[in-house]
Amino acid sequence: MPPHPPIWDDVLRRLEGELPPPVVAAWFTELHAESRGEDGLLLHCPSSFHRDRIRSRWMRELSLAVKTASGRDLRIEFKVGALKCSPPGRGAANAAAAPESVTVSEAMPPRRTSLTASVPREPMAPEPGLTFDNFVVGPCNSLAREASLALVRGASRTLRQLYLCAPTGLGKTHLCRALAAEADREAGRRVLYTSAENFTSEFMASLRGKQTNRFKQRYRRDCDVLILEDVQFLEGKKATQLELFHTVQHLLDSGKRVVVSGNRVPRELTGLDERVRSQLASGLVAPLEDPSAEVRRRILRSKAAGGGVFVPPDCIDMMVEAVRGSVRDLEGVLVQLVTTASLLKRKIDVKLTEEALATKTGIEARAPRLSCGAVIHTVARFFQTTPEAMASRSRRRDVLVPRQLAMYLCHRYTDATLAEIGRALGRDHPAVGNAIRRVEREILERAPLRYKVEALCERLLEDAKE
Repeated sequence: MPPHPPIWDDVLRRLEGELPPPVVAAWFTELHAESRGEDGLLLHCPSSFHRDRIRSRWMRELSLAVKTASGRDLRIEFKVGALKCSPPGRGAANAAAAPESVTVSEAMPPRRTSLTASVPREPMAPEPGLTFDNFVVGPCNSLAREASLALVRGASRTLRQLYLCAPTGLGKTHLCRALAAEADREAGRRVLYTSAENFTSEFMASLRGKQTNRFKQRYRRDCDVLILEDVQFLEGKKATQLELFHTVQHLLDSGKRVVVSGNRVPRELTGLDERVRSQLASGLVAPLEDPSAEVRRRILRSKAAGGGVFVPPDCIDMMVEAVRGSVRDLEGVLVQLVTTASLLKRKIDVKLTEEALATKTGIEARAPRLSCGAVIHTVARFFQTTPEAMASRSRRRDVLVPRQLAMYLCHRYTDATLAEIGRALGRDHPAVGNAIRRVEREILERAPLRYKVEALCERLLEDAKE
């Protein structure tokens, strides 16, 4: 990887004087700058989301910092993807898309691109940030993920057709883009990632231009893996449905692979021809269901950690409890919370979380309230001990750890004062304060303890509902 041009360190220093430090740390230090001659600067972004966020929110500050640091107008260009050398033998076929550029004097809003990954005139690589590695798995989506991996890696000879089914916001697009990225890494594998809407547009254009042979060449012969999203868009479009039916059948007959996503199971897509519905249902149908509280919590923790942001556990619990169903809505609340905290230089706490939830969902959130006795009994059951043992003077680890966690969770989930918590566990309020601070510190440092706390929180939330 080539070094940063000399002006980039100066640009970062100037941005730190104009923007909140968390913004610079999360969004600008992740960039790799590369000189483009005397009049240009190329910035490599880890994802298109990263690029678009910079262009839409902080382009003016970036432009001014570059101009001040360089002493002249430079043309700023963006390229999505890590800076690396192309592997031998792949050549231009594996090259990154041409960089999108803006002049220093402009702050352009993000440009929408086609969903088609392989069209030379409108290329779009799969989102680098959406991979199998960062797809949070739970009982709600494990079949869909494992089937996607098996199909793209050829782990099953019989699995060549997959239908991903879920309402919006539950992870279909994440899996489809992860599939496209994984297939693209396979040597010689040609992947075509598109939407039903784009498929329709291209097909109609080929009819008008009398270029159907070119369309069929692209979708049938020049494609090893077809990934088509939102098939419900084709309801009522009989000609396009017929073309998709023959395209999918041709690919399957040729030993190739097909992935289709939709918002309902095939039999419920009543606007599709019976042949199309039967064809979609003939492969593996993998539903993605509403994520459980534990999966939603892991998603939030993963997203926050990926952005280098610490969100307190009680704030995560509030979002988990308030936003159910759509993962996209959940992520939207997290973005609202983190961005507001960064721009206004406010600490992420319960109050700011309540404001973010009210803004995004209209929900006035509040962490569930329990009694100290209920929390202590839940912790005792979890560690297979008794409330009496936890309130004893014992300093054995099998008693000390549950006692400290009970104090911490009483502080989070009850309205009791430190003195009241202490009385419930046979301690004074300074001891309770020390225990809470110790647990808060060790949650950040020790993953096993963090997982225990999350499991306890899950049980407490279930108790609160009951």
